[in-house]
Amino acid sequence: MGRSYFVEDVVEKYILNLVTAEKAFTTGLLIGQCSPQRDFVVLAVQTAQREEQFNQPKQSKVSLVDIDEDWVIGHARQVSRMLPGGLEVLGVFLIASPELSKESQNTLRRLVFGVEKSVVKGRLWKLSEDDVSERVTLHICSKTRKVTCRTFDVQDPKSSAKPADWKYQPGLSSSWSVLQCSVKIDLHIPVPEGSSVKNLDKYVKNRLQKWANLVEDSVILINGHVRPNDKEFTEGQKKTTRGSGTQQNFNVQLLMPLTGDSSNERLTALVEVCSESIQLNGVVHCKAYIHSNKPKVKNAIQALKRDVLNTVSVRTEMLFEDILLNEDESTSKVISRDRHDFPRRVYAQVPGCSVCMCDYIFPDEAVADLQEHFREILDCDIEEEQIDVTQEAIEAYSDVNSDAVLEGNFPQVEDCRAPTNHTNIQRNIGVVMAVGMALLATAFSLFYFSD
Repeated sequence: MGRSYFVEDVVEKYILNLVTAEKAFTTGLLIGQCSPQRDFVVLAVQTAQREEQFNQPKQSKVSLVDIDEDWVIGHARQVSRMLPGGLEVLGVFLIASPELSKESQNTLRRLVFGVEKSVVKGRLWKLSEDDVSERVTLHICSKTRKVTCRTFDVQDPKSSAKPADWKYQPGLSSSWSVLQCSVKIDLHIPVPEGSSVKNLDKYVKNRLQKWANLVEDSVILINGHVRPNDKEFTEGQKKTTRGSGTQQNFNVQLLMPLTGDSSNERLTALVEVCSESIQLNGVVHCKAYIHSNKPKVKNAIQALKRDVLNTVSVRTEMLFEDILLNEDESTSKVISRDRHDFPRRVYAQVPGCSVCMCDYIFPDEAVADLQEHFREILDCDIEEEQIDVTQEAIEAYSDVNSDAVLEGNFPQVEDCRAPTNHTNIQRNIGVVMAVGMALLATAFSLFYFSD
């Protein structure tokens, strides 16, 4: 028995509109959430069209070989940046005429594996045992409107197609729970001598991985309480009827550990020769959705933690992409300006769906730019009043300490686990305690030998 996919009815309407467009073929993405028993699809998005596609004459003979797979995969990468916690790209769909049906399954297989490889690139978290590795492919015949749903295990390159059920359901996400929190980011990252703008992003990502480990080990308070991981998340909550449009909101606090993965881990420091240092500062807003099909507390916590990691990772990528476009890579300095504003996170209600998508806005951009981006990437028209730009009133930013360039290289003491002010204090306390214990041990030894 294959997997079951429960699909928001807005997806059915969207796909039918694409079928009536009478194109030779249309590709797109399916967005939703996985669970051990079933998956939920809340949104479908056709692949963004290139400008030159609008001016191309219709070809007399069309083949699926004409699909630009790199363009489809690149679009999936952009879409994945706009997903809040709990949502991910579940697979791909293809609308094609009957004469192209023989090519459809091989095309869908290549696309689903390529899309998965693209969207996982740059993640700061790893898959857990509970994660579902199957991704869906959907083929719709433009003439008969027959739907063929199959899945592939994207963790197995030799995976073969398995049949799956595709069922439409109204108000699917209307009763989902919403978890929200704000997280303060205060990271000091030393930059090694000889680094350039081009390789700085990769270096910062490596350093962010240490911070990601702390996020993974953090304690989560849900509405002020710690809840057992294996308990049902919706246990004790007021039940809502499906389709009622009532979502329950939960306030979450993230308590970061000051040390490493365990209390017994030895805290060490290293000396590193650095030419510059980067300070990542600010407050980021995070949001995650969790389905209503008896999810566990650990599933909700995992969705929120991954959103924390994803939004910082995405913004770091966007920041350095912006820097590469505007900075001279030949300069000896890593970044010439002292302060670079991270893009702020904004949310928008998608028409016909009960979940919000997110986007990012730089200081020199306007709401109209966001509307255009939603239209281009998610193929939906968002009204200005539907875009919430208030969640991150405190802007996140990146400071680059350029004194080292002016004064020469200097050794920088850096904590290997979490270079924050709290950790510096803890490190100093640890040094004092270590010295005290050493002196005490010496005293006992002298007393023993004197006896």
